[in-house]
Amino acid sequence: MAFTERDEARQKRHRRLRARIAGTADRPRLAVYRSLSQIYAQVIDDRSGRTLVAASSLEGKAGKAKKSEAAKAVGAKIAEKAKAAGIEEVIFDRGGYRYHGRVKALADAARSNGLRF
Repeated sequence: MAFTERDEARQKRHRRLRARIAGTADRPRLAVYRSLSQIYAQVIDDRSGRTLVAASSLEGKAGKAKKSEAAKAVGAKIAEKAKAAGIEEVIFDRGGYRYHGRVKALADAARSNGLRF
């Protein structure tokens, strides 16, 4: 798979970020992936290598929502699923993306629904 220069730069930023942060069982990592039309979030325990909960904009998509609205819905859904799994505090991994737009909308929605980071 050929990557664009922009995606290679994002992956390089993500590798730098991942060198500093890692999810544990006590405080797992909330990882965000943003494609052109969708957004995905996972809560990951890096020590055991397991995804604890996941949510995406593909779940229960009702009509054509704006991308930022879909990101807010994913943030609320991931917070709800995490709380149900007994997770209240996470480390936020923005995946090399700038913290604005859809990534910020997802983070703000997760925070407002009770997830701490």
